[in-house]
Amino acid sequence: MDTKKLRQKILDLAIHGKLVPQDPNDEPASVLLERIRAEKERLIKEGKIKQSKKSAKSSDTPHYENEVPFGVPEGWEWTTLGEITNYGNCENVDVNDIPSKGWILELEDLEKDSAKIIQRLTKDERDIKGVRHSFHKGDVLYSKLRTYLNKVLVADEDGFCTTEIIPVTSMASVLPEYLNHVLRSKYFVDYTVQCGYGVKMPRLSTTDACNGQIPLPPYNEQKHIVASIEGWFQIIDLLETAKEDLQTSITQAKSKILDLAIHGKLVPQDPNDEPAIEFLKRINPKFTPCDNAQYPYEVPCNWILCELGDLYNIVSAKRVHKSEWQHYGIPFYRAREIVKLSDEGEVDNELFITEEHYNDLKKKYGVPKPTDIMMSAVGTIGKTYIVKADDVFYYKDASVICLQNTNELYSPYISILLSSNFLQEQMFAQSKGTTVDTITIEKANSYKIPFPPLSEQKRIVAKIEELFAVLDEIKKSLEA
Repeated sequence: MDTKKLRQKILDLAIHGKLVPQDPNDEPASVLLERIRAEKERLIKEGKIKQSKKSAKSSDTPHYENEVPFGVPEGWEWTTLGEITNYGNCENVDVNDIPSKGWILELEDLEKDSAKIIQRLTKDERDIKGVRHSFHKGDVLYSKLRTYLNKVLVADEDGFCTTEIIPVTSMASVLPEYLNHVLRSKYFVDYTVQCGYGVKMPRLSTTDACNGQIPLPPYNEQKHIVASIEGWFQIIDLLETAKEDLQTSITQAKSKILDLAIHGKLVPQDPNDEPAIEFLKRINPKFTPCDNAQYPYEVPCNWILCELGDLYNIVSAKRVHKSEWQHYGIPFYRAREIVKLSDEGEVDNELFITEEHYNDLKKKYGVPKPTDIMMSAVGTIGKTYIVKADDVFYYKDASVICLQNTNELYSPYISILLSSNFLQEQMFAQSKGTTVDTITIEKANSYKIPFPPLSEQKRIVAKIEELFAVLDEIKKSLEA
């Protein structure tokens, strides 16, 4: 499993504005840039920083002047590293003036690609001469030597570094953590490699560094991007320790996300949400809450434990005999079709009944309606499909059961819940002793359900879809 590619894909999505949603109410980055320019002019006039190098002594590598490397969302702006930081304004300190306990950072102390600190030594632990750059906590430390090694990090404390590392202080409206991620992205690394001078030990000139283009989002979005990247990198850290292949690892990550969701730990609770018990009493006046002892964890305030049968009318269909199968007409689904719909989102159905037969079954027994949940009940059990508004189909006897949504329930949450380990374990535990795994209507009615307020259900589903989309995108990009 190439976790380096995983991290780079996350960074790529981030700097293209595809990792977190945009908020049209955020102050646009163009306003941030105006503030930054005014602040830099003030600092230059006060002699606190020098004017950034822009074109003098530039390499022969062409820069983007009238075009940008890629499109960015509305509200973002393209800028340069020199415009939003003090790049090149380094403070040199003679080693004799560095305190004995001062942290001395050398390039050898940093692991390539991850930029993890391998060792942290003080001046009295090293034999050094010459000068070092001083840096402060929160500075971005950028290695200009062999930039393809990607030794870039945010300083977690004050210290002194080799002159091959440039301490970079970003302006107030640019988060150093966001800048760090941009500088570590494949896009920016490729740019620096193209600009580097020197064959054996290529370096990035100050001018080329300052000319490097940076995609700048609104300040609030920078915070969201950084938080999302850190969350994903934590998951990738876990994946790096796994011995399973990528498919297994991503499945485990999804399972963990679902586990957090059904225990109320994926999204924050809102005390203003209507309590789940009020909603359940409204749709089912005879509802009686389940005993909490039947659930291994305490559910959050405003949640309630119930059974699947408290929510849905669970039914199966009238059997369609082989003699009634057709090669055209209205499709009907068995468990295998529901499994394929659940796993792949589509199915090439080859079994049909006549429209006349369908209308007769519809009149006598009913057919699946939009937001109903179809669930495979024999063999590969517990796979679900939510009926769409334009679906027209019938389903085959007890190999599929239908959760009829007669109470405006939010079926996406229930469908996700049914795929969680908590529900799957209930399904398989109750299927023991049979030749083939089977879900009966009686069993399905008794499944224990952690039921949050309706508004929180929608927040949970939205968050899961966001996280799963990124995992699917990562998997797709690595398999290409």
